[in-house]
Amino acid sequence: MENVVVTGGDPRAAADRVGSTPTAPTAGAPASAAVTGADAAAGLIVASAGGDDLVAPESRRRRGLFGADRATPYLLIAPAVVALLALLGYPLYRVVVLSFQAMGHRQLIRGEDPAWVGFANYTRIFQDSVFWSVVVRTVAFTAVAVVLSVLLGLAVALLMRRVARPVRTAMVVAMMLAWAMPGLVSSQVFLWLVDANFGVVNWMIDQIPGVDFHNHSWFADPLQGWIVITAVVVWGALPFLAITLFAGMSQVPKELSEAATVDGANPWQVFCAVTLPILRPLLGIVTTLSIIWDFQVFTQIWVLRNGRPEDEFQTLSIHSFITAFGQSKYSLGSAVAVVTVLLMLGVMIFYVRQMFKIGEQD
Repeated sequence: MENVVVTGGDPRAAADRVGSTPTAPTAGAPASAAVTGADAAAGLIVASAGGDDLVAPESRRRRGLFGADRATPYLLIAPAVVALLALLGYPLYRVVVLSFQAMGHRQLIRGEDPAWVGFANYTRIFQDSVFWSVVVRTVAFTAVAVVLSVLLGLAVALLMRRVARPVRTAMVVAMMLAWAMPGLVSSQVFLWLVDANFGVVNWMIDQIPGVDFHNHSWFADPLQGWIVITAVVVWGALPFLAITLFAGMSQVPKELSEAATVDGANPWQVFCAVTLPILRPLLGIVTTLSIIWDFQVFTQIWVLRNGRPEDEFQTLSIHSFITAFGQSKYSLGSAVAVVTVLLMLGVMIFYVRQMFKIGEQD
């Protein structure tokens, strides 16, 4: 028996057609369906089909919404989500809980349960002038390091577009090797370079007539010390920024640059009017990543100060570590860490929004 689907028209007329003897198809017409001129005029389609062919599109969509096909992506991503929650979510939860307790050296040694003190730790750090000076110092260092890193990375990327291919390849290899160097090793190398007794930097500056840099200590003055720290951080971030921005510039259509040049634009105008607007989303992403990385700098400062950073060289991450493990005030250090995460939360939200915008544009 044939399956019949009837859409549109009068239901009674459709019933008459269903009950009538089907018209034999003409030569060359498919045997599975017969559509007459009257049926077409009335909006009737008579077809023989089976299975899913008789299911309306809305039903198929509804089945996909609640069926196994809809759940497959979530099942595939579930192991990664569980791993992230175990490796990152649980430690963060413990830090937050610890910030509301009074965990000290005594509770740690004796295994006693720390007392719940609520927001007392947060009140204490917010009333501490040292904490606010550390916040200002961290923000200022992050701003300077990010601006220098992005500008130098953009300049190197522009240079890579102008040089010949062999030179560009050598630059990429050199930057990849520098980027692969661990931060601990690179910080130690910079510490040797600026050593007061045997540093090559002091020796080179001392060769300038009228300048005496013999046995000069860069960290005796906080400003000079931060110059060295900033140089280490920028040096480590430059390879990633330069290569990423160069890859973004390679996506700029040459036709646009050539058209602007034909219209009389100089290289700077071509960059501002053509390259920069296309590169702006990528610049936003690398700048946000640089802010997140530089805001939590720890290794470079710790190594350059030989594991004993003075108050003038403490950022939020250093201050939290020293408070928790140097002074055995674990809950107070956890409170500083939570505040650090909250300060970075706005930057991370901006980064995620930029990623979604780029995904929608693609």
